[in-house]
Amino acid sequence: MAKAAAKTATMASPSTERRPALAGRTVSATGVKVEVLPPAERISLRAPEASVGALSKALGVTLPKKPKTSASKAGRTALWLGPDEWLVIDEAGKDPLADCAGVSALHSSVGISHRNIAISVSGPAGEAAINSGCPQDLSLDAFPVGAASRTILGKAEIVLLRTADEAFRVECWRSFSDYVFTFLSEGARDAAG
Repeated sequence: MAKAAAKTATMASPSTERRPALAGRTVSATGVKVEVLPPAERISLRAPEASVGALSKALGVTLPKKPKTSASKAGRTALWLGPDEWLVIDEAGKDPLADCAGVSALHSSVGISHRNIAISVSGPAGEAAINSGCPQDLSLDAFPVGAASRTILGKAEIVLLRTADEAFRVECWRSFSDYVFTFLSEGARDAAG
């Protein structure tokens, strides 16, 4: 009887481990490095203009109001995606969804942490690597540090953020992550050549 109880207890608690998509993958070529970034907390946020102040206060970062902009503070970044839409990324281990839960102002916030992954593209040839499949002008004049937009890379939708003169954060859906990483890796090799 003790054996049966022990066997049942073992079978009743299977262990599962969520592994980040593409964990540890990195590609380096002359002048460019492509690597998967650590997991982060993310929300998709929709809100009218009247709610922006209360949400900015709750999130601890001012939600940007202009196209192609972002704002960052204490490991949290808000990217403007549309007149009433933002992607909020927290790399400091805090939960932006919980921060929005107490806000009574009209808004919709949805946790998308497991839907997205982020890929870093850095180096002097990073711009060329991304432009191998992205039609957007990524010159510093047109897409300065802090610029953000929803765009495409090959056949996949991405959200692109310029984090430094020679560094970008590429956000994509987990289901497209292998395609996006491979595309960027090929672009990096081409840019290096």
